[in-house]
Amino acid sequence: MSELTLVLIRFAYLAILWILVLSCISVIRSDMFGARVPREAGRSDRRSDRRSERRSDKRKQAKGGRPKRGAPTAVAIVEGAQAGETVSLEQAPLLIGRGHDAAIRLDDDYVSTRHARIGVSGDQWYVEDLGSTNGTYVGSSRITQPTALQLGTRVRIGKTVLELRK
Repeated sequence: MSELTLVLIRFAYLAILWILVLSCISVIRSDMFGARVPREAGRSDRRSDRRSERRSDKRKQAKGGRPKRGAPTAVAIVEGAQAGETVSLEQAPLLIGRGHDAAIRLDDDYVSTRHARIGVSGDQWYVEDLGSTNGTYVGSSRITQPTALQLGTRVRIGKTVLELRK
């Protein structure tokens, strides 16, 4: 091989090595500090959350404030360090993660700061992964989009298993 070819191979190898190192640092950073959210997007999400809360409050008032019969009313932690805890679904959507703003705060190394969200659309409850590093599992399959939940469906986040209950 010529001298020029060896120099080019060395530079290519060095570039690939730096790309690998920088991507590892990026993953570690996003897992420790959470993903960046643009200010305007964060504000509009809060506004839409408030609007949906107002709509759900109006629906509850119109129905007498009672949830539909057979509808889930709480999320229970059935496995993990916080097994036995339950969280009411009245304040839906519920953020799940390690962050201080999470409604269901999990102390688990495999859980991201803003890991997943449980919400409602009409009468249907769903779980949505928020771009977590280790993923969210419904049953035994990893989800990539909002997935409908039924009573008793198990949702695994890190080492913790959650379940919708009456």
